[in-house]
Amino acid sequence: MSSDQISSLIYAENIVKHYDNGLVKALDGLSLSIERATVTAITGPSGCGKSTLLHLIGGLDIPTSGRILFNGKPLNQIKPLSLYRNQHIGFVFQFHHLLPTLSLLENVELPLLADKAYSRTQRKVKAARLLEEVGLGHRANFLVTEVSGGERQRATLARALVNDPTLILADEPTGSVDSVNAAIVVEALISRVKNFGVTVLITTHNEQVANQTDKVISMRDGLIVEGGLGSVN
Repeated sequence: MSSDQISSLIYAENIVKHYDNGLVKALDGLSLSIERATVTAITGPSGCGKSTLLHLIGGLDIPTSGRILFNGKPLNQIKPLSLYRNQHIGFVFQFHHLLPTLSLLENVELPLLADKAYSRTQRKVKAARLLEEVGLGHRANFLVTEVSGGERQRATLARALVNDPTLILADEPTGSVDSVNAAIVVEALISRVKNFGVTVLITTHNEQVANQTDKVISMRDGLIVEGGLGSVN
């Protein structure tokens, strides 16, 4: 096993992902390493494969070929992947995917429902604390439909943090919010890295966001053109 494979939280090797019987080549043999306790940005034009890559790393999909290691262990040997996602991964998407009939507090609680270590009271306390952390303590009992888009995205971030993830995968998390909410989201992600040793992988078109990260990986046409393997800048 190489030094990159040993030192990296995520190591992807020759990843190919095709759809429609090979007609659509989303990823075409890329390799990368993501070091622990860092913030890495993935940049590139729309359609270059950024979101597909995050879905594969997060265990939401599987590659056509190639392998992805998490902490040195191939993802295809971790079963069930739902447990991997629940124990290690926090997802933040461009569009919040919150349940509209639930309050912000109830939405943030959701990932803890399957964890028997938390009582109902403990779930609520932890969810409330994270909503406070992203400036939404006063909105905890509001329905999703009663808050702004930026507030929804901050609630999504709180939900991603509630299971104390090892890795946060953030797919264009500032793409649909204003600059104020974007700054809150990015600051909260960087704070998790500095204070808790969490690893963050973020796709973005925002140069200002990318400039705040430890490493930038550039993609084009399903391949990495800069920054795939090696140490942070």
